[in-house]
Amino acid sequence: MNDRQRKPKRDMMDIIRCAIESVDPERAINTHVHLTGETLTVCHCPIELSMYHRIYVIGAGKASARMAEALERILSGRITGGVVSVVKDQPIRLKCLEVIEAEHPLPGEGSLQAAAKSLKLMQSLGENDLVLCLISGGASALWSLPAGGINLDDKICTTELLLQSGADIHEINTVRKHLSSIKGGRLAQAVSPACLVTLLISDVVGDQLSSIGSGPTVADPTTFDDAWSVVRKYNLTKRLPKSVLAYLHGGVEGNVPETPKPHNPIFTRNTECIIASNRQALEAAAERGKLFGYNTRIISTEITGEARVVGKNLVEQCHTLMSKEGTIAPPALFLSGGETTVTVKGKGRGGRNQELVLAAALVIDGWENTVVASIGTDGIDGATDAAGAFADGSTVERGRAVGMNARNYLKDNNSFTFFERIGDLIRTGPTGTNVMDIQLFVFL
Repeated sequence: MNDRQRKPKRDMMDIIRCAIESVDPERAINTHVHLTGETLTVCHCPIELSMYHRIYVIGAGKASARMAEALERILSGRITGGVVSVVKDQPIRLKCLEVIEAEHPLPGEGSLQAAAKSLKLMQSLGENDLVLCLISGGASALWSLPAGGINLDDKICTTELLLQSGADIHEINTVRKHLSSIKGGRLAQAVSPACLVTLLISDVVGDQLSSIGSGPTVADPTTFDDAWSVVRKYNLTKRLPKSVLAYLHGGVEGNVPETPKPHNPIFTRNTECIIASNRQALEAAAERGKLFGYNTRIISTEITGEARVVGKNLVEQCHTLMSKEGTIAPPALFLSGGETTVTVKGKGRGGRNQELVLAAALVIDGWENTVVASIGTDGIDGATDAAGAFADGSTVERGRAVGMNARNYLKDNNSFTFFERIGDLIRTGPTGTNVMDIQLFVFL
């Protein structure tokens, strides 16, 4: 690889780091939460702490620990107590909050314990109590409390099938909400009549509050009918556990209570605020790109669809923009963000970002001065230790030189092995935040 290929990759790594730093959880809390005397200002909304007897903090998600750490510093001993669910093997010590290590992306015993403790604590509160709830990507797995007669093994099986089905996050969370005792507004139901303020780092396309962490503190606009439609759409009616199918059927038939809906009085004392998002990360990336001399453009913050299709389409879209005279001149940096899906049919190993990049590599095969990257802002792409991958015009040929056919590896969902062997994986380690994925396309 010559220096003309190395330089844009170095630039892109710096831009990626800048994007991730811009949505750092501690930074986000410090930007949106301020204490002056006894007035706590959250997203420009003043809260007089003297009105409340007790202050509790609860949370779940990949960023929740560092959000809680920042909040502890701001409130300086005013917190009565609380529970925070964090990703296992990424522990953090907090002064006055209990930390429970839970499982992700599939729920586990820790997820069950964290959800049960949080829910039980909230059920003991009154109208003179204040709850600050911290939600970020990963909360759906880290807070898992199955409803009805559904056991943890059945919930794990259901989650795994949904994640492999090709369903998008909104569809997955529609089902999750209707199988849970804490998601889909159920946590808010437990908190009422206390005052509830939810701070969120968004990991869903469109920043829909009811989908972030499966919306435990907000009204749920979806129904059991919607959940059943997702199950049918992805041909899961004969694959899901019997307890799950029975519970969903009960909901469809009206024998199981629906999740709390908009206009329910339990939400009258609730406030929500998104403190970091994919848009914010892309804007920071664009500014950094300009410092390196790139002409930058953000294409979209709402990229969805099958990863291998999206990778091909995005490259072609960027190339078309480059080809139109006067649209954008090289050196150009195109940015996009969102969350794609992968319908797993092969037996390989990878993630949606690596799969997107491998599909893009097939399009740019032989192109000079073109580099593509896609990463998960949480530093984790699928069941791998990589955040994503790079590709350039030589990627397919370099794979072929070591006996790998890129198209076959894509077909087998084996993008990780492909990029590992040619040395083009991007490894950041867990970042402690999560605002979905970002893609970078450089044309020199």
